[in-house]
Amino acid sequence: MKRHHQDIRDLIYVHLNQTDQYVLSYGIEFEEFVTAFSGSLNHLLLLKHRFDDSDLNRHTLLQYCPQDRIKKLATQDVYGYGNFCWIDFLEEELLNELTGQEIAELLYLGHQKQHLKLPFYNKLGNRFVYLARDDGWYNKIYYRSFKDFFQLLSVSIAGKLGHLRLEKTLLGVRKKRFYPPVNKEILLSLTPFIKEGICISLKDADHQRGRIEIPVWVIGDFDNMDDMYEEYEQIAHKTCHAKIIFDKKLKEWKLTVI
Repeated sequence: MKRHHQDIRDLIYVHLNQTDQYVLSYGIEFEEFVTAFSGSLNHLLLLKHRFDDSDLNRHTLLQYCPQDRIKKLATQDVYGYGNFCWIDFLEEELLNELTGQEIAELLYLGHQKQHLKLPFYNKLGNRFVYLARDDGWYNKIYYRSFKDFFQLLSVSIAGKLGHLRLEKTLLGVRKKRFYPPVNKEILLSLTPFIKEGICISLKDADHQRGRIEIPVWVIGDFDNMDDMYEEYEQIAHKTCHAKIIFDKKLKEWKLTVI
């Protein structure tokens, strides 16, 4: 049974497929994606969407979201779109150079959430292909460079922790705490685990006086996120495989592999 949208925010699942250059994930939403790449995203060719402030490219007969409207798109209920799929591109004129074969490949990507050939088009200069079903529930993102994936993960973990640990001000207003992004080196060292599929559980974080310990479990390869969540509920009672630790005094991230 599908969990409520809010439940997505305190558990991250990531599985990295190095050969086909994509990551399957649960728990990271488009809004977080836009935050992680703030100012560096190009225009988005919308393959599946319900965004009503998009423009039409007459050659492909597809809508696109210009760079200056991406922040507006990120404020929409993208989760409520159901299917939300796009590929980024540098300039609109480049869309007019796409062949019928390439347009067919893009339509297939949006429809099947699978590639016919690796979906990196030099004429578009795309860094990503973003394929989501109930955004944040099931996301399949192709990365030209996995450096971008580690950037997204580092910012997302810190951001989620900030949302979970809201501070009360003197007036009783709850405000978000800010944590620095997790060091990329720490996350890179988890790569062998991420290739198997891991859960990073903010909800199970151990908040101590001087540190916060976030457990990481190696959980396996899942395409169905209901099955993944059931497996997580089974494994959450067992000793984790690693801990991502935030030292409050030093304001630094560390990693312990168990």
